[in-house]
Amino acid sequence: MKAVVFDGRLRVQERPEPPFTGGETLIRLLKAGICNTDLEITRGYFRFQGVLGHEFVGLVKASRNPALVGKRVVGEINAACGQCSYCRKGLGRHCPSRTVLGILGRDGSFQESFFVPEESLHVVPQSISDDAAVFVEPLAAACEILDQVRIRPEDSVAVLGDGKLGLLVSMVLSQTGCSLALIGRHPAKMKLLKTFNVETLLEDSSEKRTRSFDFVVEASGSPQGWEQALRLIRPRGTIILKSTFHGEIPFNPAPLVVDEITVVGSRCGRFEAALGLLHEKRVDPTPLLQYRFPLESAVEAFETAQKPGVLKVILVNSDD
Repeated sequence: MKAVVFDGRLRVQERPEPPFTGGETLIRLLKAGICNTDLEITRGYFRFQGVLGHEFVGLVKASRNPALVGKRVVGEINAACGQCSYCRKGLGRHCPSRTVLGILGRDGSFQESFFVPEESLHVVPQSISDDAAVFVEPLAAACEILDQVRIRPEDSVAVLGDGKLGLLVSMVLSQTGCSLALIGRHPAKMKLLKTFNVETLLEDSSEKRTRSFDFVVEASGSPQGWEQALRLIRPRGTIILKSTFHGEIPFNPAPLVVDEITVVGSRCGRFEAALGLLHEKRVDPTPLLQYRFPLESAVEAFETAQKPGVLKVILVNSDD
């Protein structure tokens, strides 16, 4: 079978089909999305080597649970030990022994067949297309914000970055009825939010909104996003950090202390929330999908995904 491997060099490799031994559930890939984290891994993020990929929709090929076989599923990316003090407190996403699909200690979904723990899987309703299901993982990450902070209709919120995550976060936060602004560089991307109640601002014009937002979500994927968030947040406001990138940013804690700013790190989220939004048709992420490549053309797909202005690129298992 074909697998997309990174070991300092990205390539498509032929591997034997993994046999089902009665442990984790065996998935046959339908479609998988390339996200910014995948791109950052090829630049050195997390020093991961192995099969990439963590955004997927697939069919259950074999499972200890016969009821799952043949079901269309998506899967959470963290596989926790289930026994440590973090897991006992419901913090499995932060389990120190966890593996993370295609990111940490576990081969990912950019291969024709792969294993996922049964407890990580969610059956996809018939009402959700494969194209939409590919977005469940990043959409869940956007939904995580609303599990961490309370955003009310009277709040003013800015989202930094008009990439895939920034657009998804804007779609989710628009459901709260807050005064919401997306700040980006690409008018064509921001037009994808025309059916949502979201103000769109180019970066240059955002200077007029200095110290005016109750919440700022930093989803730019850029080291400069932190400084921009500090400029936009009001005293006693909350900055929510979503970006992951390979590199460091200069950090001066003084503005946080003086203005009593709260900083919240935000990563993975509940798949139930994302599946609910898709099932109820309250959010449609599929306009972000721009390019499809067969699994064997993954190197070309990654090159395309890194081009300026490109949104979602997906890999399709051509056997299906």
